[in-house]
Amino acid sequence: MQTTVIDHPLIAHKLTELRDMRTHASDFRRLSSELATLLGYEATRQIRIEPHQVQTPVGTADGARLAAPAPLVVPILRAGIGMLDGIVGLLPQADVGFVGLARDEETLIAVTYAARLPADLTGRQTYVLDPMLATGGSLETVISMLISRGAASVTAICLLAAPEGLARLEAAFPANPPDPAAAGVAVHVVTASVDTQLNDRGFILPGLGDAGDRLFGAI
Repeated sequence: MQTTVIDHPLIAHKLTELRDMRTHASDFRRLSSELATLLGYEATRQIRIEPHQVQTPVGTADGARLAAPAPLVVPILRAGIGMLDGIVGLLPQADVGFVGLARDEETLIAVTYAARLPADLTGRQTYVLDPMLATGGSLETVISMLISRGAASVTAICLLAAPEGLARLEAAFPANPPDPAAAGVAVHVVTASVDTQLNDRGFILPGLGDAGDRLFGAI
């Protein structure tokens, strides 16, 4: 597994505003989308393209376009929805799947309550949206789902990550996996920051609180 932390002044500025407990929900939604777009540029660096020639008003230009099959974007419900617009703005050609996970606050184990994904992802590049990579349980579950369906690669785009979550994913998706079905599947995490640690409730420190609650309100 590969981890990339994006060091960019605009990302640092927007992430600081996002962390601020005084930031209103409407601004939190806007900032989440904007950060997703900025992170998405790096996350799609290895997206497949093919040569494509077009006619300009004055000549012929050799260019490129996205190669088939179309990528798949998968927000993890509910907080991942806050990042979706920022990514599909970059990849309007992408299909969108959804996985719903609820975390048990006592055990910190994520339970799947919804999964709307293509049965066959053979050869497709996939992008998972999860604002907070905390314990890593949710992402491990979704990445495993995508690999089992034949995804060629899985890139997780996270606003924040904790060392514990990254360590869990590195253990789950090593460079030389024992499961032959996972061999050759590149797993990549792109994030704006790796924070200090998790607290005893599984929240990232210093983090930004509960991303879902800050996006949509406490339920």
